[in-house]
Amino acid sequence: MEDFNFGRELRLLTPSHYSRIFNEPARAATPFFTLLAKPNDQAKPRLGLTVAKKRVKKACQRNRIKRLARESFRLNQHTIDNIDIVLMVKSGIDEQSNEELTKQLGKLWRKINERCKPDAPKPPPFKKRPNKSAKSNKQSQ
Repeated sequence: MEDFNFGRELRLLTPSHYSRIFNEPARAATPFFTLLAKPNDQAKPRLGLTVAKKRVKKACQRNRIKRLARESFRLNQHTIDNIDIVLMVKSGIDEQSNEELTKQLGKLWRKINERCKPDAPKPPPFKKRPNKSAKSNKQSQ
């Protein structure tokens, strides 16, 4: 029988766990979520959540989104390979229904799982946006 818990071993816990994923990850996105992922050497997939106050102002909405993401991951963990996933949210997510968010997450788990397979094409290198302060310094000169 499959175990559907969401214990400590299924979570990204330390900053080093997160920083490893931010370096050349596989990406998948919808209008409200972005997933970054990399294969891991654990026996299970792991999930890390980042729900920024800048994107979702109210704590109750941030908590609702995190609960939905954890529950969706918990139910889909047996279909996901051994990868570490960081879930980030985009603006406007707090206005969406639970059903819509759950549907998008289901699609994203499948998509990111395919993109992390060994034979999947590598993503193009990520280009950081120019720093706003550097841009304003150039304009003032």
